[in-house]
Amino acid sequence: MSTTIYRHEFLSRLTSVIIWSVAVLAIVVLFFSLFPGFSAQTEVINQMWAKFPPALRAAFNMDKLDITSVLGFYGFLLMFVQLCLAIQAGNYGFGLVSIEENEMTADFLLTKPVSRSQVLISKLLAALSSMFLTTLVAWAGTLIAIALYIGGRTYDRSTLLLLMVSLPIFQLFFLSVGLAVSLIVKRVRSVTPYSLALGFGTYVLAAFSGVLGEVKLELITPFKHFDPAYIVQHGALDTPLVLLNVAVTLIALAVSYWLYIRRDIPAVS
Repeated sequence: MSTTIYRHEFLSRLTSVIIWSVAVLAIVVLFFSLFPGFSAQTEVINQMWAKFPPALRAAFNMDKLDITSVLGFYGFLLMFVQLCLAIQAGNYGFGLVSIEENEMTADFLLTKPVSRSQVLISKLLAALSSMFLTTLVAWAGTLIAIALYIGGRTYDRSTLLLLMVSLPIFQLFFLSVGLAVSLIVKRVRSVTPYSLALGFGTYVLAAFSGVLGEVKLELITPFKHFDPAYIVQHGALDTPLVLLNVAVTLIALAVSYWLYIRRDIPAVS
């Protein structure tokens, strides 16, 4: 690993990390500030949800989560946190090597006394550190919000821990797939459309998976691999889907490494 490259990559993302961290923290705290009102009117809330179309309730897991409970409410808001983290990780994955190629500075970097392996590993570690900082903020916001707003209500701490621990593994999927796609396509001119397409696309697939029921869309969307409703209901991860997620992540990282080592880097003419 090159500490110089790592430091440069990490510092270049610091503003992005702060923005995403503030956004995630705001979602967690603001959502949880509504929890006392929901939990105090259980019957009214349940009657209201019953009036929603079944397809809409299935799409947002409202048929599986009791949002008047601590973990049910957290599982509901976690879907929106996951979407933010997915887009952030996708941004970092798609931009990991493509930004320098677009700016025609990649050949300059590779003239330095560092191998391609060192370059890629340093960049990956910087991206992982950036993502994990946002995850830490999400964890801190969760604990603070629960302490402030649950009003003495009980919940299963081990299930809460599983929900929180699932976040960095969830992010890794989008980082690795984004990196692999950026190396497979000829050129990524802007990372935002790609990361939005990957994040929202898999989110929509997860929603349709809930609506269609028997259709196995959960096999191809990480939002179902780490489905908050499943974790809250069973107090455990969906092991086969988690293993599938990890396998795809590792394959994407291996493919990315192989492609980057052999990649024809564009140079300034």
